Amino acid sequence: MAGEAGGAALGRAADKLFSLSGLFAVRKPKGPTSAAVLNLLKERLLAEAGVQTNGKKGNQVLKIGHGGTLDSAATGVLVVGIGKGTKMLGTMLAGSKKYTAIGMLGKATDTLDATGKVTEEKPYDQVTKGDLENVLQKFTGDIMQVPPLYSALKKDGERLSTLMKRGEAVEAKPARPVRVYSLSLQQFQPPLFTLDVECGGGFYVRSLVNDIGKALSTCATVQELTRTKQGPFTLEEHALQEDKWTIDEIAQSLELCTALLLGEPARKKLKTEHPGETTVICGDK
Repeated sequence: MAGEAGGAALGRAADKLFSLSGLFAVRKPKGPTSAAVLNLLKERLLAEAGVQTNGKKGNQVLKIGHGGTLDSAATGVLVVGIGKGTKMLGTMLAGSKKYTAIGMLGKATDTLDATGKVTEEKPYDQVTKGDLENVLQKFTGDIMQVPPLYSALKKDGERLSTLMKRGEAVEAKPARPVRVYSLSLQQFQPPLFTLDVECGGGFYVRSLVNDIGKALSTCATVQELTRTKQGPFTLEEHALQEDKWTIDEIAQSLELCTALLLGEPARKKLKTEHPGETTVICGDK
């Protein structure tokens, strides 16, 4: 009898899991890729529901994806679509995102962040807080930006970052228009500076910090990066910590987020965005 009761409970959990549909947000930790976080989330949910994946079966039975890659070294809001919610992820890519970034003056790396090899060092003593604040004005509004070589953008079906790690020659993608809604300096303690940025889709904070360094006649690289908001989802209010990656917590979050999305004003999709380059549905490599 106990076995039957346990089986019924697992059956209910599986039914509940496969009935989930919509968008919710998780807090991505520092270290794993966005795809790895999604795979872990999927594994946890299928295990809780008692569903045997048997290789690729897990990918087929649970439809799940995320709406915009976060660098492995970055933390923060990762919007997840489940069930029919995966079809809504494109709107997340097109919407605005907010980041807090800590940059370091005087050093440049091949990845444009702290994970890469140092490629250049320059003096930065001449840079004042006023200089930095003045330069930020140049990077606000509609600007042109060259994406990093280490990125999720693809060439011949493979990510540029994968090609770079293999040591293959990779040409930079051409500069493309991106939109910065707001950009402000929060702290300046040389060589470190902290920025808050709100931007549209297809924008790279690593490229921004690198370009700021050049504009100040030195160089700069990202030390820490946190996505604090994506669309209406904020890190503090909506992003589920890892201990809450459960069927019940996600079901509750989906209810809250449905109301949140209904209250979100529609934002016109910018011509500058390239959703196909950044959307990752679970199971894609």
